[in-house]
Amino acid sequence: MRRDDDLPALLSEIASDRAPLLNAKGGLSARHTHQIQQFLKENFSRKLSLAEMAAVCDLSPYHFARAFSKTFGVSPHQYVLVLRLDLAEKLLADSRMSITDIADLTGFSSQSHFTTMMRKYRHATPQQVRIGQRRAQSEK
Repeated sequence: MRRDDDLPALLSEIASDRAPLLNAKGGLSARHTHQIQQFLKENFSRKLSLAEMAAVCDLSPYHFARAFSKTFGVSPHQYVLVLRLDLAEKLLADSRMSITDIADLTGFSSQSHFTTMMRKYRHATPQQVRIGQRRAQSEK
């Protein structure tokens, strides 16, 4: 079972996988890009509003959403969703935590919501991901 003190390293690994397009015309500045990446890395597992994310960069929600999308290629909501799903996949493979606990830890409102999002974006249920990743690990 994964220990809680392993989670910061796992979160750091996941958040660093998202490479922004720096200096994109109409995008976030390098400083704002770094600030929002750090903020999301630390807070993506809780409920976040667009206004709260925009405040990190001292921008209006409208301007922030447009600049964020130009910098990262996806909306802030999609970016957060991908961070949550990435962490969930790692926890499904690396731990004996229940799917309900993983859903809660990664910021989904319920196990049902987690399952729906996993099926929609990763084309598999959490249980299918867990079984598939454990098989892959045992074949190594």
